[in-house]
Amino acid sequence: MVTTVFANYRRGYERESLMEKPESRMRQVTLGDLKFDNPFTTELSGDQDLSNTRRQVHDAYYSRVFPTPTAAPKTLVVSEEVRLLLGISSGLADSDEFAEVFSGNAVTADMDPHAMCYGGHQFGNWAGQLGDGRAINLGELQGIDSKNYMLQLKGAGPTPYSRSGDGRAVLRSSIREYLCSEAMHYLHVPTTRALSLCNTGDNVVRDMFYDGNLAEEIGAVVCRVAESFIRFGSFEIFSARENIDGLKALLDFTIKHHFPEISDTSPEKYVDFYREVISSTALLMAHWQRVGFVHGVMNTDNMSIHGLTIDYGPYGWVDDFDPDWTPNTTDRHQRRYRFRNQPAVGHWNLAQLANAIYPVVGSVEPLQEALDEYEEIFSRSWSEMIAAKLGLVEYSSSSSQRVITDLFSILETGEIDMTIFFRSLSSITVGSDISIDEISALLKSSYYEPVSKSESHWETLRDWIENYRDVLRGQEIPDDRRKAQMDQVNPKYVLRNYLAQLAIDSAEQGDLSMLYDLQTMLKTPYDDQPQFDKWAVKRPDWAKDRAGCSMLSCSS
Repeated sequence: MVTTVFANYRRGYERESLMEKPESRMRQVTLGDLKFDNPFTTELSGDQDLSNTRRQVHDAYYSRVFPTPTAAPKTLVVSEEVRLLLGISSGLADSDEFAEVFSGNAVTADMDPHAMCYGGHQFGNWAGQLGDGRAINLGELQGIDSKNYMLQLKGAGPTPYSRSGDGRAVLRSSIREYLCSEAMHYLHVPTTRALSLCNTGDNVVRDMFYDGNLAEEIGAVVCRVAESFIRFGSFEIFSARENIDGLKALLDFTIKHHFPEISDTSPEKYVDFYREVISSTALLMAHWQRVGFVHGVMNTDNMSIHGLTIDYGPYGWVDDFDPDWTPNTTDRHQRRYRFRNQPAVGHWNLAQLANAIYPVVGSVEPLQEALDEYEEIFSRSWSEMIAAKLGLVEYSSSSSQRVITDLFSILETGEIDMTIFFRSLSSITVGSDISIDEISALLKSSYYEPVSKSESHWETLRDWIENYRDVLRGQEIPDDRRKAQMDQVNPKYVLRNYLAQLAIDSAEQGDLSMLYDLQTMLKTPYDDQPQFDKWAVKRPDWAKDRAGCSMLSCSS
């Protein structure tokens, strides 16, 4: 099987899963016992204006700002895996103090709360200063894996970068962020994590679809976790303002703390850094395509230098396979961030990063040479992933290439559920007398409108099945072994938008049971879980056009 592209990320996942549970070593009595480090605010210059007023912030990487207290904070859910990773005891996670701190009502003595300054290209246009408008970084904790992790509260109140917003988040978007960041981790897709989700006890007024229909919604705060929240736009803002000294200082800080394998004395270190970002971004794009995930808002301020999925807003999974689908209402006409376009947008965003760091590099050629590697890295990664999804040991032969190419023609014309179709492929056998028609019937269960398909479509499918089985026969891999391998790269369970919406509907009525069930299901998306088979099905008809189940806005 071709699975090398999963190795690095999966290795980290397995290491975490196999770690000895450190519960017995945890003796924290209060959150004050957790020692936060703050290199970002210690080593880089901050905003000299300490007022929390909306404004342009110059010559600063961040503004110090405290979270806004909330009325009645309550912890709704905690990720046990992230809690253990950060060395937080279960007793502490259940405490009132935990709810106070991770809802934004309190900070510990060695936290240094701040909002980051950055810019970005939004939908292809330079937007100027953006920044953390509703996210406040608390500081870094060292995990039990010896890595440092920044903890960030999303929805913790206004900052100098809030523009016209109130800095708050609502329960529906917070549930979607909490569930999806954890779901992506267990799908082996690089992502930020989520420690906790807290109810604030406050209501927030939102116009969900920007159509004048204001409504009060329940407020919430998610604690996000990542090695850092430095984005492409973090460099763009300094370059756009021609603050080259500031740009260089941020690059040096980033390499020192997050890319220590790059020699600090090398004259090529900035290009080496860029190459690392290109490689991780290309791999991330391939992973998104592998599982059928559409980010929806691939602006440069939403692109992590670590190659992580970041800023979960209007995202979604491809249901009936439509490469031109986007979940973002703001992008409904241009469809810039549609599923098929994500790899190209990744390349475009990397070009903007190159433009941003060029003043420090001082030469176009090495940056262009590095960027030219993107397509090859993505193509190789995606080819290996699609081969693994199909159970192919190689992807370069003419017969394998034909199977892959013809398959996507069938998917695009068939209104086929991508997740169910690929999961079903592992049940195809070559060592038994199962007929082409029987296999066709098996795959037909992934179609949304099978009766509308012409006979020529079914003939094409049968021809494809025959060619596919011929390739599999030539590999001489036992059916059961191939099935086991395919099932580890083709998930059975993903966070479909309608499932998240059902959990939101229940949570808004005070019932968190579906939230908890989805959290459990999404931890093992590649395993059969009979108790959750009711959610391993096609999107129901009622969800096709319902708000929150199809298109979503950038509104919190």
